[in-house]
Amino acid sequence: MKEYFITGTDTEVGKTYVTCHLLRAATQAQLVSVGYKPIAAGCDFVNGEWVNEDAANIQQASGLTLPISQINPIALKPPIAPHIAAQEEGVTLSDKDIENGLNTLRAHKGDLLLMEGAGGWRLPLTTGTPESPTRYLSDVVSALKMDVILVVGMRLGCLNHALLTAEAIRSDGLTIKGWVANDITGNMTRYQENLDSLKAMLPEPLLAEIPFQRAPDPQQLAGAVSQLL
Repeated sequence: MKEYFITGTDTEVGKTYVTCHLLRAATQAQLVSVGYKPIAAGCDFVNGEWVNEDAANIQQASGLTLPISQINPIALKPPIAPHIAAQEEGVTLSDKDIENGLNTLRAHKGDLLLMEGAGGWRLPLTTGTPESPTRYLSDVVSALKMDVILVVGMRLGCLNHALLTAEAIRSDGLTIKGWVANDITGNMTRYQENLDSLKAMLPEPLLAEIPFQRAPDPQQLAGAVSQLL
């Protein structure tokens, strides 16, 4: 099974949206795909359990039919920073729990697994102290040695956010498999010029463009999936 971690240049840049499109494209290519969102904050009580909307969308887009507890094992109720939500609920965000959830999905032996982060690259799992440094979700990804897909939210400021995020990923010793340009506003001034700038400044390939509130080019998505295999 090919495995990738999907991160973004910030929160609310469309990581889940891109993840779901890639999962569906994999299914259309006759591949068995599954999405994994180990940590999510912000849940609604649905049919007797707390469910995060992003995790539910990933569950529906996955090629495997699995319970939401496998797609999203750590579901925190308040829609705030996960490490703060975890403190309020008395939950410990541990590397082991994240890896155990990943191993559960690996046991299904699919073709493609996409693990989506929360927030941006440096998502805290703990509140650090001088005696115990802050642990980040990126530390877990580094330990797992997963290649990364970067979702760039196309809006003012995206050049700086994309370059700094890519720099941090590389400095952690990981490979960026490619990046996805996601038009999150539909009215970005000089969209094409910014996209061309990113193409020139990011050495990694542009996997796909996701237009604002329109279906992406299926051939482009198919090409992105083929690059992931």
